[in-house]
Amino acid sequence: MDTFQNPFRPGAGQLPPHLAGRQNQIDYFEKNSLTQSAILTNLIISGLRGVGKTVLLDTLRPHAIGAGWMWAGADLSESVSVSEKTLSIRILADLASACSSILITKYEKTPIGFTAKTEKMQQYLNHDILNYVYQNTPGLEADKLKKVIEFAWANIKLQAKGIVLAYDEAQNLKDNAADKQYPLSLLLEVVQYIQRQQFPVLLILTGLPTLFPNLVETRTYAERMFHQMILHRLTSEESREAIEKPIQKEGCPVKLSDAAIDQIIQFSGGYPYFIQYICKEIYDMYLQQLAMGNDNRTYNFEDVIRKLDSDFYQGRWNKVTDRQRDLLSIIANLDNAEEEFTIKEIEEESLNTDNPFKRSPINLMLKSLSENGLIYKNRHGKYSFAVPLFSQFIKRESATE
Repeated sequence: MDTFQNPFRPGAGQLPPHLAGRQNQIDYFEKNSLTQSAILTNLIISGLRGVGKTVLLDTLRPHAIGAGWMWAGADLSESVSVSEKTLSIRILADLASACSSILITKYEKTPIGFTAKTEKMQQYLNHDILNYVYQNTPGLEADKLKKVIEFAWANIKLQAKGIVLAYDEAQNLKDNAADKQYPLSLLLEVVQYIQRQQFPVLLILTGLPTLFPNLVETRTYAERMFHQMILHRLTSEESREAIEKPIQKEGCPVKLSDAAIDQIIQFSGGYPYFIQYICKEIYDMYLQQLAMGNDNRTYNFEDVIRKLDSDFYQGRWNKVTDRQRDLLSIIANLDNAEEEFTIKEIEEESLNTDNPFKRSPINLMLKSLSENGLIYKNRHGKYSFAVPLFSQFIKRESATE
């Protein structure tokens, strides 16, 4: 008891104690992505929040490094999408971080003076060198970035099989025609050019389901550049594995009953984040009661759900207007609320309320909710919640109002 630490980690992007249900994706990466002699297919990892995109990306990194690839990447925050230059600076910094241990030349330096001793110097492929190449390459941002990557590969090709450029939260990267800034187009153009030159630079992007449509809308050829890996929720068997395996490894002094595990599986819907969150809260309750000498240990599942609602959903819900909440409540009552729905279905369902919606206001509100990250529109003209199990939260919230 004194040495046991709760193994469950519900933080954003936190690697769980046991990664369940993602072996097929790891195998594909190892057997297909990393074995390309010429890079013909890049990789997109997409899915709803809480499904484990960041965790999978972090899991792929040691596999790539172990296979002899260099790994460079970071989160693509909204500030990176401001301009083509900010994106270039981001990639430049990431390349420098990955390549800074590469020795590119040795030379001798003799200071001025009759008695000065010659110093042996070493030059590494650090940020100063890459930035010098970037600043002294004429042309547009794309020309500068192409030259930097070419220069970097020329100096590391004897020590690495290739370079992985891996970027999380890539749905934030968008072109802005109003400001005449095209960072997403820049990224696709540079990567396609580099790969046409037979340089082994593999691009991995992770993000919400809007990511792939954004890429295709920006450049039609993007559809041929990527293999899309869509992460779905875990099956019941995989969810049970994610719950039970960490405790088996850690020697936990408390065990969950089969009924409790079934309850967690059912409520979590197979979303890894929810499994981690609920299990952590339950085990914290158990361990606290154990430390107090309580032999009749139990937990209140409703308290766990209320805390989850407050931590995960409430901040998003508070940003929604009253009329938008009415619309979301209508959507939540659709039989297919957690799958895909159409404006027509929303309009028809709203007829059962005291204040029904017309098609035009529905369209405008869905656009606004999409901008706020609550809804997204897929390529088939249908909509889905961007937040997992959001309809269940809305129903719980409506029941308390």
